[in-house]
Amino acid sequence: MFTGIVEEIGKIRDMGRGKLSVGAKIVLDSTKLGDSVAVNGVCLTVTALGVDSFTVDIMPETLRLTNIGKMHYGALVNLEKAMPVDGRFGGHFVQGHVDGIGKVVSLLHEGGAIIARISAPSGLMPYIVSKGFIAVDGVSLTVMDYDDGSFSVSLVSYTKEHTILGIMKPGDVVNLEVDIIAKYVEKLHNRDESGVTTDFLEEHGFLKAR
Repeated sequence: MFTGIVEEIGKIRDMGRGKLSVGAKIVLDSTKLGDSVAVNGVCLTVTALGVDSFTVDIMPETLRLTNIGKMHYGALVNLEKAMPVDGRFGGHFVQGHVDGIGKVVSLLHEGGAIIARISAPSGLMPYIVSKGFIAVDGVSLTVMDYDDGSFSVSLVSYTKEHTILGIMKPGDVVNLEVDIIAKYVEKLHNRDESGVTTDFLEEHGFLKAR
């Protein structure tokens, strides 16, 4: 589980043969083999550690369904370690499971912020609501508004300076993960007309079995 609060910007050192090597500093602190690190919002498992880098395995599906497949040597990526049990929760629940790929439509400077308009697959739009959460390349953001095929978010100065969203441009492809709570709400809503039943609550551990 992650929070969408990026810890540092890393740089791709090597990529190929099912492996990805990323240069980093902050996320290496206390990281062990087998730990999870979100790379542009994709949860990946550390398989090797260097003095200033780590390596993860990447599956063909990851390359197909995320923007990692479009990365190259020297590309910058957002990095976040998995949240410890006793850690402080700062963003929103981010699983590191990318739901789809979006594309930057426009960037509008407004005061000290940038309003980014991002297109999204039609299948994700039901989960995107005003003032709701969304992770863009692993960054926890609040949706400002949306239409049938896109949404907008505001990038404040801190986000621009500490994540790769500060250097994105129209046409760039970004990883999207919608709010997991929205998915659960839809599933409950679509169960049937009876809604949440006592049997359902017992089955999922919210009530003791009779």
